Amino acid sequence: MWYVSTRGMAPRVDFEGALFSGYAPDGGLFMPEELPHLDRETLRAWSTLSYPGLVKELCALFIGPELIPRDDLHDLIDRAFRRFRLREVVRLARLRDGLNVLELWHGVTYAFKDLSLCCTAQFLQYFLEKRDKHVTVIVGTSGDTGSAAIESVQGAKNVDIIVLLPKGHCSKIQELQMTTVLKENVHVFGVEGTSDELDEPIKAVFADAAFARQHNLMSLNSINWARVLVQMAHHFYAYFQCVASLDTHPLPPVEVVVPTGAAGNVTAGCIAQKMGLPIRLVVAVNRNDIIHRAVQQGDFSLSAAVTPTLASAMDIQVPYNMERIFWLLSGSDSQVTRALMEQFEKTQGLKLPKELHSKLSEAVTSESVSDAAITQTMRRCWDENRYLLCPHSAVAVSCHYRQTAGQQPSIPRCCLAPASAAKFPEAVLAAGLSPETPAEILALEHKETRCTMMRREDDWTLMLRATVEDISRRWGGHSLPASQ
Repeated sequence: MWYVSTRGMAPRVDFEGALFSGYAPDGGLFMPEELPHLDRETLRAWSTLSYPGLVKELCALFIGPELIPRDDLHDLIDRAFRRFRLREVVRLARLRDGLNVLELWHGVTYAFKDLSLCCTAQFLQYFLEKRDKHVTVIVGTSGDTGSAAIESVQGAKNVDIIVLLPKGHCSKIQELQMTTVLKENVHVFGVEGTSDELDEPIKAVFADAAFARQHNLMSLNSINWARVLVQMAHHFYAYFQCVASLDTHPLPPVEVVVPTGAAGNVTAGCIAQKMGLPIRLVVAVNRNDIIHRAVQQGDFSLSAAVTPTLASAMDIQVPYNMERIFWLLSGSDSQVTRALMEQFEKTQGLKLPKELHSKLSEAVTSESVSDAAITQTMRRCWDENRYLLCPHSAVAVSCHYRQTAGQQPSIPRCCLAPASAAKFPEAVLAAGLSPETPAEILALEHKETRCTMMRREDDWTLMLRATVEDISRRWGGHSLPASQ
């Protein structure tokens, strides 16, 4: 299995190359050169698998056995999920009026990103140990990615991690989950800016290809293909749990509602669709609605500013994974994708070509949800089911309530729940409900914290480069071979 850049100007790489790269050298994102098509028999065979079982099958399709033999792959995935609070890793809550909520948040940091990052970190350490190398991971976060990435590699001997978080723009719990990890290989910065603004110094550091190669830098944001790969399992599991029967021909559809910011989970769903999984995707966003506008009107352009919302992890202006979706829907046309993305980077705005817009609106439908609708949904779900939603999950469930108006949905529908309500007590209180906070989250309040500020007047890129150089000095300048 080979991976190519969405912009078509970089050499193709294998899974190991894509894993260690983040952005491709031409500024694009890696995608599989070809997608396997799953026939009806394969889908039926997969329908009885557990969530970890589905992750194993999907990873085996996209990672050659010559890179990670199948037995090793199974061990790595079992190890990745070892610290989850549920043996089955994820759980489907079947609630009133056909509301199905897939809980993706039973990992250590109570967010869905634990699922893909735990696996990605295992793959990473597998290759690093084999090659006796060290990497420095740089992560920009709007809330959950940072803590899940830290959790997945803290204390690892071959990995240092630098996390940039938007000071004051994520919940107190999210921030504490990052700043209370005092391991030597964890370096946390609090940036006086939004999550989009803190992406700029990260992009600048990766854009210096010689520097990135010299210091062996990589990213674990959802630009990393390995994360999108694992997230495909959410869609397969949701489908198999919610479909009425696999005996009809053609296989019946299931609607999957995906609350999203950077569009990683949506990309995973679009790939699953292309592979033959009969899902209909609904993209659910908050008031930062660039994806919604792209689907509805073909308008892929930035708003004047990020709007702070209760679903803060989705307060994102630049959903970078849309580049993968444009490439996928344009029939893997890297020329078209490159031209579109270069124009977007230059002008911050884009009118999608007519054909691409119509393909996008065929592949997904979309809704934008206000804070008022989020709190209303959280209250209604509690009143009807005694079930607490986090504000991001409420964005998805709001779409369900809007569609059904008290009726059973015409086709089964599954809402992805990316985080536990326990992480967002402020939003739970805003909905007039009582937060339920687990003991390990309460304990964060009393732990020592460590965080370096990046102030408005500082040169963030310079600070980031200096930290990277410092880590390399400590490691004696280890780096992967130039081919990586």
